[in-house]
Parts: sequence; C-alpha cells; structure tokens
Amino acid sequence: MANWWDRHIVPRLIKGACSQGQIMKARSKVVPHATGEVLELGCGGGINMEFYDRSRVTGFTGLDPSPELLAMSRAAAQAHGIEARIEGGVGEAMPFDDACFDTVVTTFTLCSVADQAAVLAEIRRVLRPGGTAIFLEHGRAPDPGVARWQRRIEPLWKRIGGNCHLTRPIADAYAKAGFAVDRQGAHYMPKTPRPFGWVEYGTARVAG
Repeated sequence: MANWWDRHIVPRLIKGACSQGQIMKARSKVVPHATGEVLELGCGGGINMEFYDRSRVTGFTGLDPSPELLAMSRAAAQAHGIEARIEGGVGEAMPFDDACFDTVVTTFTLCSVADQAAVLAEIRRVLRPGGTAIFLEHGRAPDPGVARWQRRIEPLWKRIGGNCHLTRPIADAYAKAGFAVDRQGAHYMPKTPRPFGWVEYGTARVAG
C-alpha cells in the first residue's frame, strides 16, 4: 500500500500543494536569479520552469527520484521551450562531476530528502568556485509553540507526504554545511496553517 501511495498519490499531492498561489509567488522571486549552467535538485513536476530567465541560463539539468514527477518536468520543459537534461537520481549521490554547475536551485526539496547533510555536501561538490545555491524551503518555525505542533504532526505527515519533514532547519543547515548564507526572506506564508507555513529563501555560497 505504501509503495502504491508513494508512486501514484504523492506525486500529485506534491504537484498540487507546491503550486499554490502563495508558493508560486515566492518561486517567482527566487528562481529568476539562476544563471549559467543550472542544476535544479528536485525538479519533479516542472513547477519552476516558467520562472527561469532563459537569457541568463546557458544550460539546464534537472534531478528527481520520482518517475512520475520527472515525466511532468520533461513535459513542462518542452511546453516552455527549455532544452533540458532531466535525469532520475537522488541528491545524496548526484551523478555529476565535481564543479560542473554555476547555480543549484532547491525549492521545497530539502524537507523530503533522506539525508539533508549529505545533499548539502553534494551541492557543495557540484558547484563551481564562486557558484551559488539558491533556496526556497519550508521548515522549522522559530516560534516555540508552532515548533511543538510541527513535532507532533511530523510523524504522520512524513508518511502521507513523501517523507516531507516539518522540523528541519533551512538557512542554518546551509551554514552548518560550510556555506555563507544570505537569507533574503523568512516568514509564514499567508493563508497557510503555521506548522506548514514557515519559509526561508536566499542564496548560499561556499564559505571562504
């Protein structure tokens, strides 16, 4: 039952939940800053395709573990006229050479990976010197009361939401992984229950 749910229901839940109006507005502020050779980690669904500035992007690669979401992403790339290399795989072991991307984009992705620290280490590895990680993620709220509810809800939420965590740090996780972080925004999304609504966005570069 779990495999059927994860394969057939979760991709549609992700596509629907992650393309709500407030989320799309946030994406529109973040994604256009991608430049050069771009890797979008968790590209499934192709939700970001409409926001890339094609005059600034010289190449696009997408990575996602879900065959269903990859199919949606390929269709979105074609619909928006983006020549894309879209592959199946996980962020903990990316099938790419060292230092081959100028920008890595993650939007509502680090909440559901198996090992957040391993993914951030891989992002560092594939970024070129001077490259940028662009992030828009939801995660651990700063308010103790909200955080308590996140901890209560998370065990069930992970089971029905494709391993989506509510309590993971965002900008702090990048900093711990050795990035210099410019957190450009952090707030609760309007019209969203607070345990699900804390988002942070910005850029991160390898420190030093």
